[in-house]
Amino acid sequence: MPGDALAGTAAAGAPPNARTLLAIGSSLCLYEAGMALNDWADREVDAVERPHRPLPSGRIRPAAALTAACALTGAGLALAARAGRPALAVAAPLAATVWAYDLTLKHTPAGPVAMGAARGLDLLLGAAATTGRTCRALPSAALLGTHTLAVTTVSRQEARGGSPLAPLAALATTALLTRLVTHRLASLPEDRREAAAHVAPGRRSAHPRRPEPGRQRAAHLTTALATAYAATTARPYFHAALNPSPPLTQRAVGAGIRATIPLQATLTARSRGTATALLIAALAPLGARFGKKVSVT
Repeated sequence: MPGDALAGTAAAGAPPNARTLLAIGSSLCLYEAGMALNDWADREVDAVERPHRPLPSGRIRPAAALTAACALTGAGLALAARAGRPALAVAAPLAATVWAYDLTLKHTPAGPVAMGAARGLDLLLGAAATTGRTCRALPSAALLGTHTLAVTTVSRQEARGGSPLAPLAALATTALLTRLVTHRLASLPEDRREAAAHVAPGRRSAHPRRPEPGRQRAAHLTTALATAYAATTARPYFHAALNPSPPLTQRAVGAGIRATIPLQATLTARSRGTATALLIAALAPLGARFGKKVSVT
């Protein structure tokens, strides 16, 4: 997904470049490969629960879906290889995680963890392709992966409904992530963080410095985007907790997936990628429009 790679690039402290575009292309190919493979793996279940989907309805042959998944996976790995060895070193386990999830892990307790890991690796792919390093992007990857884990946990009961515990846990996770991404000290640049650490407890710096305008703008934008992230999911999760029926649970899952975009933008703004954060946020209306034509789940 474009937002994952861009958020990873910003978290690594670098502007996007040509290798970032290769990471975005790789991410899109692997994402589409996962969708095709998911439909192939679930074709028998979908024939009973979702007969309108492409494979059960006969619009697409199972062999064609599997071939597309293989071809897209190969294309995603090839694009990552063009971006450099560090990018391929992330794309390979990402592709393996996608295939393991769709073929084996989806219906096991490890399923949500695998999906969260895939999303985190997708963010790290942008950092690895752009800078060749991933260490600085690990916190952002962990936050995005945690959000995905929560959404995936809720999605496991969207067909038949279930317990209110999953949407309640997802609601609490959203609140925690919102708190973490807007924490003041976490958003300080490294040099300011080090300067603050050298001031003795109980004493003020002899030369207090006003916040930089760029940092202030980034902080305000981070807060606004984090609020949008929380607002996207809060009501659907709450309604699904009150009544964990299939329709309300599906609505909560859809909201959680759509909230990925403002979360990506929030993580980017927190890393001082203001312009890139605004670009990612602009994708939200397109995602909502696309979601009306194609099921996001």
